[in-house]
Amino acid sequence: MPRRRELVVAINPAAGFGASRGVGTQVVAALRNHGHGVVALQAASLAELVEATRLALVGRPDALVVVGGDGMVNFGAGLLVGSDIPLGIIACGTGNDLARGLGLPLNKPDVAVEALLESLDRGGRVIDAVRVTSASGERRWFAGALSAGFDAIVNERANAMRRPRGKSRYILALLIELVRLRPIRYRLVLDGEELTTDALLVSVGNNVSIGGGMKVTPNAVMDDGLLDILVVRPLSRLAFLRIFPRVFAGTHLTDPRVSIHRARTVRIEADSVVAYADGERFGPLPLELEVSEGVLRVLA
Repeated sequence: MPRRRELVVAINPAAGFGASRGVGTQVVAALRNHGHGVVALQAASLAELVEATRLALVGRPDALVVVGGDGMVNFGAGLLVGSDIPLGIIACGTGNDLARGLGLPLNKPDVAVEALLESLDRGGRVIDAVRVTSASGERRWFAGALSAGFDAIVNERANAMRRPRGKSRYILALLIELVRLRPIRYRLVLDGEELTTDALLVSVGNNVSIGGGMKVTPNAVMDDGLLDILVVRPLSRLAFLRIFPRVFAGTHLTDPRVSIHRARTVRIEADSVVAYADGERFGPLPLELEVSEGVLRVLA
């Protein structure tokens, strides 16, 4: 008979809406039906959820399980980096890119619970995480990928718009920024080697994809101690629209205007660019990134 586990389940404060409505309650019930002890955490805001989860982790549970999308994965990773407490993921968000990269079930809570418990019995998998330091010295972590180019600019505009709601807001933001499309001057420092270039896209991947399956760094490996840095040099709007769909298949690397670099440390500098990582706003450039090997245990 499987032994009883003590689990903390943190549920996305926004998970009471849309397709993810009720998933947290469903997951908690399923885990309890399997005979495990569950501390279920919900809060009105992410800040309150962070504090509640920190307190719950003091009791050294057998795992922290997050219910939501990449933002909740980022939330959990930030709390568990360097800890031996594993991170379980019930992927029910829009992008689910880290869960996709780990081969976890997407938007199938019952299947995800079974997979999570099987992995818990096996001890899970250890992956790398990336420490990000801002110009002010603030430190954060991500496990998936960081964007600091056209896609991040679209995200920033969409987040500043009040209307329309839903995905149509991001489509409108994309169209607006496509009209304004222009190269950005970047200064990259990769393991101490400087690269100054004009580019439209710069992404740093520990994982393969961003944005719900866009394989920006298709050869990235989450436990190799290296980051894959994608640089897309200037393109016309028409050329950009032609290459963009190829990103979903990961075939864009054959284009001579696309390059991939690998490094352990990355500094990204550019004017008026705000970076996003794991779907979360990380703030304006410059940023310093450093991969830390084997610091995050995941149930995958």
